Amino acid sequence: MTDLRTACPLTTHEVLARAALLAADVEAVVTATERVTYGELATRVTRIRAGLAAAGIGRGDRVGICLGNGPDWVALFHAIGAAGAVAVPVNTRFTADEVRYTLEHAQVRTLFVASRVLNVDFASMLREIGVESLPALEKVVVLGDDVPSFASSWDEFLSDSVAPPPAGSPDDVLLVQYTSGTTSRPKGVLLTHRSMCADAFFSGARMGLRPGDRFHSARPFFHVAGSTLSVLASAQHATTLVTMPKFEPEEALRLLEAERCTHFSGNDTIALLLLNHPSRAQRRLALRGAWVAASPTVIRRVIDELGAHECVAGYGLSEASPNVAQSAWWEPAEIRASGAMAVQPGVEVRIRALDADRDCGPGEPGVVLVRGWNVMAGYLDDPVKTAETIDADGWLSTGDVGLLDSSGRFHFTGRTKDIIRVGGENVAPADIEDTLHRHPLVRQAAVVGVPDARLVEVPFAFVVLTSPEVTEAELLGWARARMAGFKVPRHLRIVDGFESIGMTASSKVQKNRLAAHARSLLEEA
Repeated sequence: MTDLRTACPLTTHEVLARAALLAADVEAVVTATERVTYGELATRVTRIRAGLAAAGIGRGDRVGICLGNGPDWVALFHAIGAAGAVAVPVNTRFTADEVRYTLEHAQVRTLFVASRVLNVDFASMLREIGVESLPALEKVVVLGDDVPSFASSWDEFLSDSVAPPPAGSPDDVLLVQYTSGTTSRPKGVLLTHRSMCADAFFSGARMGLRPGDRFHSARPFFHVAGSTLSVLASAQHATTLVTMPKFEPEEALRLLEAERCTHFSGNDTIALLLLNHPSRAQRRLALRGAWVAASPTVIRRVIDELGAHECVAGYGLSEASPNVAQSAWWEPAEIRASGAMAVQPGVEVRIRALDADRDCGPGEPGVVLVRGWNVMAGYLDDPVKTAETIDADGWLSTGDVGLLDSSGRFHFTGRTKDIIRVGGENVAPADIEDTLHRHPLVRQAAVVGVPDARLVEVPFAFVVLTSPEVTEAELLGWARARMAGFKVPRHLRIVDGFESIGMTASSKVQKNRLAAHARSLLEEA
């Protein structure tokens, strides 16, 4: 069993204190308009901690953060952790009803909110919600010009009084991460200092982050890919975090070049938007590595075309803090580009058969089970759902499909709910997407299952092209020559993009919306 105490700091206060001691003059957070060093960040955090204490916020109290990516979000997060309180990130793309639910369900005592984030007027939303009526909410602090009468300004909140000693301990809950709910209300995942700080350390180490490196991540901080794998991973390794309020490929490429970024973080959508952007060839990038949750074809392109020769693949989920397995920068490129990942130290993975109560053998895909220090403490105020997800022996059922190869390396196949059952065959959309991404004119592909009278389900592919020089029929013919017959899409549509259909804040295609769109197209045909 890995002794995490000797591996890395296990509270946010210890993480920031070490970074500020070792690299006080290294930039901690950089945006297009702000630059803050680790020394300056530590000073900001101390003032916020004093303000939290003056507001009566202490151990176990829940504090909402509804801000865009930037130094203020990072400073608040560290201050909340050092106070022994619990951070509740609010998705800045939530509707008023979803924001109200988050605040009510988490029993948030103090809320920090920007008056505006991108095109969302949160000051007006707070008035619409009527936050004064929320029984647990005692204080609202607004960062920005429009401060409602029931709220305080940022300057009014900050305090120059002496901050109390840090109160967070490794096993205290640090974060309530709300998962996206498509058929029910989001669940609040409880993550501890230990699970997030250790996950950040090991992931950053395998990515190859070093003091003074510059890591670009536009992953929203209100998701664990932002809070754990961007904010905390950077601090654990005294790395500069270069971020932006929303991923936009042209601006991201400009920042990658101007800031001489050594690494970036992204999923397949983000990577493909960078790779296929028309200005990419003119950019002089300094990339050495990356952390990408993507198919082998996309990882190979990141290595070859973006120059990120140390690019690694990763797999995880919110309930696992989030990283479960990852390849490492020092491994041969052939291993990293294949999508083969080593499970993190001290974490166990089992693969259960999809249709039977048994463990799978090497190379056989099944449901992924995880056990270890990274597994969540449970779902907030939901013991029934917690017991359904984590068994008596501590195994977390992820709802994902993967396999362990003969060497014990993990390969992610897809989400259980996304698996397409064609006749008697299980087909992972990611396999079809990976093949389509090899076509020289395909910018991005997304595949979902649709009903079929004969085969029960069949694949429906949506494709974005870099050039209109290929037809849907020609693409299908190209695919047919490169994959098993049952995997070949029965339907294919060329589209301009996925924004109008549905994208998440993390730049992922919303598969449930895409499937509904596919079914509507078939009904109209």
